[in-house]
Amino acid sequence: MPDLLLELFSEEIPARMQAKAADDLRRMVTDKLVAEGLVYEGAKAFATPRRLALTVHGIPARQPDLKTERRGPKVGAPDAAVQGFLKATGLKSLDEAKIQRDPKGDFYIGLIEKPGRAAIDVLAEILPVIIRTFPWPKSMRWGPRSGKPGSLNWVRPLHAITATFGLETEEPDVVKFSVDGIEAGQTTYGHRFLAPGAIQVRRFEDYEAKLLDVKVVLDPERRKDTILTDAKQLAFAQGFELVEDQTLLDEVAGLVEWPVVLMGSFEPEFLATPAEVIRATIRNNQKCFVVRDPKTGKLASKFILVANIEATDGGATIIAGNERVIRARLSDAKFFYETDLKTKLEERLPKFEQIVFHEKLGTQAERIKRIERLAAEIAPLVGADVGKATRAARLAKADLLTEVVGEFPEVQGLMGKYYALAQGEDASVAAASEEHWKPQGPTDRVPTDPVSIAVALADKLDTLAGFWAIDEKPTGSKDPYALRRAVLGVIRILLENGIKLPFQAFFTRVIGDMQDLVAPFNGTEKDLEDLFNSIPKEFGESLRASSAVFSTTSEKYRSTRAIVAYFSFTFFVAERLKYYLRERGARHDLVDAVFAFGGLYGDDFLMITRRIEALGKFLDSDDGKNLLAGTKRASNILSIEEKKDKRSFDGAPDAALYSLAEEKALAKAIGEVKAEASAAVAREDFAAAMSAMAKLRPPVDAFFEKVRVNDDDAKVRENRLKLLNEIRSATRAVADFSKIQD
Repeated sequence: MPDLLLELFSEEIPARMQAKAADDLRRMVTDKLVAEGLVYEGAKAFATPRRLALTVHGIPARQPDLKTERRGPKVGAPDAAVQGFLKATGLKSLDEAKIQRDPKGDFYIGLIEKPGRAAIDVLAEILPVIIRTFPWPKSMRWGPRSGKPGSLNWVRPLHAITATFGLETEEPDVVKFSVDGIEAGQTTYGHRFLAPGAIQVRRFEDYEAKLLDVKVVLDPERRKDTILTDAKQLAFAQGFELVEDQTLLDEVAGLVEWPVVLMGSFEPEFLATPAEVIRATIRNNQKCFVVRDPKTGKLASKFILVANIEATDGGATIIAGNERVIRARLSDAKFFYETDLKTKLEERLPKFEQIVFHEKLGTQAERIKRIERLAAEIAPLVGADVGKATRAARLAKADLLTEVVGEFPEVQGLMGKYYALAQGEDASVAAASEEHWKPQGPTDRVPTDPVSIAVALADKLDTLAGFWAIDEKPTGSKDPYALRRAVLGVIRILLENGIKLPFQAFFTRVIGDMQDLVAPFNGTEKDLEDLFNSIPKEFGESLRASSAVFSTTSEKYRSTRAIVAYFSFTFFVAERLKYYLRERGARHDLVDAVFAFGGLYGDDFLMITRRIEALGKFLDSDDGKNLLAGTKRASNILSIEEKKDKRSFDGAPDAALYSLAEEKALAKAIGEVKAEASAAVAREDFAAAMSAMAKLRPPVDAFFEKVRVNDDDAKVRENRLKLLNEIRSATRAVADFSKIQD
C-alpha cells in the first residue's frame, strides 16, 4: 500500500516546541486519515530546527465504498413523503427500494452507495486544513500576504512544503495543494550553512538519505545519540568524565541539524565557586555541558559545547567565542557568590516583611513565623531537636534574597545550605535549607534528617492550610500552587521515613490560626450539620465516627470556608494517598475497602498502608477467599431484603429467637471476633486482626449451609437478617468487604 511523505520547511522551530509539534503533526494527520476511512499501518514524525516531517506507511490507495440503509416512509404514505425519500436516497423509483416489515407497519428502505475517493485526493483536502489549524503555542504572519484575510499563521515563516504519495516500488505522485501561495512539491533544502541548496526527494527513505548527504540528521534521537557519544568520547580522551544532563541534551539536539562536539576551557580560579553555580551558569547561558575529574568527582575547568557547523578552523573560533561568554558569566557568578557570603542569612530576613507571599496570606515574614512555630511542634514527633528545627525554619528561605539565587532560581535551597555552613550553622540546620523543598516530584528523594523532615512538613502544611483557608484549591487540571505535589510530598515523607504523625490534626490547628483570613460564619448548628452531610458519604461516615472532629469543628471554627476547607482537604488527602498507593502496586479495591471504613479521621498513613498489606495477604489465603465469599453473600441478601422492606436491619439480634445451633455458633463467633479484631486493630497488629477474621469462616459457612434466612416467621426472618448485618459489621473492623473484588 502507498506511503505518505510530508515535510514542512520553515525558517526556525524553537527547540522547546519541536517534540510536541512532531507529535501534533502525527496525531492530526493520522486521526483525520482514520476518520476518512483510511486506516494506516504505521506513522512516525520528526523535527529539526528547520523542519517538521512525517511518514505514514500502509495507507490504502482508496477509501472504502460506503453502503448505508435509510429508512423511509410507510408503504402507502403521501406522495410528498415518498418523493422526499427518493430525493434523499438518490433512487429513481420505489422499485429500487426494499420493504421492511415492522410491528408498526411496512416501511421503505433505501440503500445509499457512496463510492470511496482516491486517498491522494483526500490528502490534498485534509493537509491544507491541518497546516492552517496547526496548534503552535506562538505563531506569526509575514510577507506581503500577511495583511490579507486568511493569511497563514506559523511558528516562523514557512518556506516549502514537500508532500508525496505512492507505492514503494513506483515513482510517487505529488499531493497537489497549496497553502498561502506555497505549492506542495518535492523540493526541500539542506543545512543552512553547510549545504543550503535545494534538493529533490521522492519517498521517506530517499528523503532521509539525501538529507544526510546535505548535513541534516533528521531523527532527533539520532542527534542525541551522536551528541552524547561524541561528548563522552571527547571528555574521556582528555581524561575527564561528562556530567550527563538529559534535559540539556534534549534542548541542544533541538538547536542543531548537524551536531559537532567541541571542548573549551575556563580559568581554574572559578572552581572556588560552588559546582552547582558553575554548572547553572554554563548550562543556562551557553547551553554547554560540564565535565568532572573521575578520580575526585569534582568539576574540571572544561566544558563541552555542541556546534551546528563543521568549521574550517576546526572550531577554534567557535570555542573562543563560547569561552569569552562563559568567562564573563562565571566572573559574574563568582562575584555574586562572594558578595552573598558577606551578609549573614539572618540579616536578610527583615526584607521579607516587604515581600508579599500571597495577597490573602500575608508577607513572607509572617509565613516564616508560622513555619517556625509549626516546625517546633512537629520536631519532637519526628525525633528532631526543637531548637535546631526552629532555627532551620527561620533560615530556610533566606537564600531566596541572595544574588546567586536571584540569578539562578534552580539552586534555591542548595545555596542556603552553602551559606549556612559558611557562617557556622549546625549541619542539620544547613541541610534543611536544601531539603525542606523536597520532594519536588515523584522521582526526587525525600528528606531523611529529622530537622529537615520537621521543616519540610511545616512548610508544606502551612502552604496547604493557607490556600485551603482562602479557597484556592486545585480544580480539575489546574493547580497553580502545586498543592497536589505538596500533599504527595507529605505522604512520601511520612511513609518512606516510617513516621506516625497526626497530619490532619496539625492541618486543623494551622487553619484555625488563620481565622482572620476567612469571613465569619453566622449560620446555625443545622447549617453546620447540612454542610457536614454534603461531603462524600464514605468520608462522612469515617469522620462522624470520630465525634471529636465534628464537635471541635462546630465549636471552634466559625467560618464557612474553614469548615469547607477541613472536609474538602480530608477528601483531597485521601484521593492523593489512594493515588500514591495504587502507583506502588496496591490493589485499588483493597485501597477502597480500607478507606471506606476508618477513612482518614485516624490520620495515620502508616496504619492505612499496613492494613492494606495485611488485608491483601489475608485474601490470598483460603480462609480469606471463603470469608470474602460468605460476607458478600450476606451483603447481597441484606441489600435485596432491605430494598424489599424499605428499611435497614440494624440493631442487635435477639438471642432468644435463635433456634438452630448454627445461628448460636455464628452469633458467638461474631462477638468474639469483633472484640479480638478491634483490639488487634487498636494496637495496630493487623496480622492478628486478620487471623481473628479467619475464625468467622467456619460458622459463616455452616450458617449458609444449614440456615434458611427468609424464614416464614417474620420475627425469625428479621432476626436472621440482623445476624447477617452483624457479619458485615464485624468485618468492617478491618475493611468494607463489599468493595473487594472476587
